[in-house]
Amino acid sequence: MKKDLSLRLGVGNDRLFMNDSVVLVDEQNNPIGTADKNTVHTQHTPLHRAFSLFLFNSKKQLLLTKRAATKKTFPGVWTNTVCGHLAPEESPVDAAKRRLKDELGIEGAKVKEVAPYRYRFMDKNGIVENEICPILVSYFDGDPMPSPSEVDEWKWMDWQEFLQEIKTNHDQYSPWSREEAIIVQRVVPRG
Repeated sequence: MKKDLSLRLGVGNDRLFMNDSVVLVDEQNNPIGTADKNTVHTQHTPLHRAFSLFLFNSKKQLLLTKRAATKKTFPGVWTNTVCGHLAPEESPVDAAKRRLKDELGIEGAKVKEVAPYRYRFMDKNGIVENEICPILVSYFDGDPMPSPSEVDEWKWMDWQEFLQEIKTNHDQYSPWSREEAIIVQRVVPRG
């Protein structure tokens, strides 16, 4: 039976928000506890649950976002549409819909999980991302309204151009987005 999320919800600024906990897991993705999101990312980040979403429009373009310069991990790096952490008892699809709304002002997009993924990467400041991070795909026609605390810039890019761009300008893109794009191309051919 699914636990009631209401104990972890609070009210602020006339909207509900989840607490900033991440779900710590073992290598088999079994929950072993929670940790505060603001303190979990260090040089020794424990394995935790996350998701990574690629959002396409009807022109076969991918929505790319440049992570805000104030982000603790991988600041100022271009990446796939949205990434984030799951709250306790939250599914990857539900977490993706929540973050699409919070980060980009996008609501109502259908989200589908397409592949499993696990990664560990260190940014230029020595901060580690260490996540079991299923890959999700969604479709949306329109422009985002990004939150400045999450996104510095955004752009639509042709999918084939993006696949070439991550090879040519490797260091401008998050390492997970580069690896995940190859998986997305294999499981969800975009033309």
